[in-house]
Amino acid sequence: MTIVATGGFAAALAAGAGVHWLVEADGRRTRLPVDRWHGGAEPALAAVLRRCGGPTLDVGCGPGRVTRALVEAGVTAVGVDVSAEAVRLTRARGAVALRGDVFAPLPAEGRWSHVLLIDGNIGIGGDPVGLLRRCRELLGPGGTVLVEVEATGPGLWRGGGHLAYRSTDGVLRRGPSFRWARLDERALPAAAIAAGLAVHDLLAGDGRRFGVLARA
Repeated sequence: MTIVATGGFAAALAAGAGVHWLVEADGRRTRLPVDRWHGGAEPALAAVLRRCGGPTLDVGCGPGRVTRALVEAGVTAVGVDVSAEAVRLTRARGAVALRGDVFAPLPAEGRWSHVLLIDGNIGIGGDPVGLLRRCRELLGPGGTVLVEVEATGPGLWRGGGHLAYRSTDGVLRRGPSFRWARLDERALPAAAIAAGLAVHDLLAGDGRRFGVLARA
């Protein structure tokens, strides 16, 4: 089998359609919903979007469907992503996006009403507690972190991963390795507490789970 090195999440975004997988170090392979990312905000997110009543930072915004939906609802929203392609696509939808790392300095630190971690973005950096702690720093008084978690899963899993894509010529293309993590619903309260947060509510939609966290 021929394996060719290629880009990571940016390559999946640029492709728009096609089959991409997140491959974890233990061999677990998850198909990425790339087509969903390029569409509009799906009904499963309705309850999450309703919880956003003030300035909202969409971390790992991808092509910007959630950021755009918030703008359409009259909410001030900014997407942030390390991928230039993600930022370009978000701006093309008419939303505001910044290219940057959530762990680096960001605008309006300590003043955001809400910070979003949707579509598995709790895995960013491979340390859910560290990521939630960083999101806590970004919040203003009374702010919330809205985080998507797995309904059932490994509890808290941390390890490596890479993206893979099979092109039309049959070549399996592999992206660079990165640190990744997974978090499920039952492990969320402990992770939140370790980050100085508490779970105030759990939302469900179309088999997906979202935690509403605030300062403990």
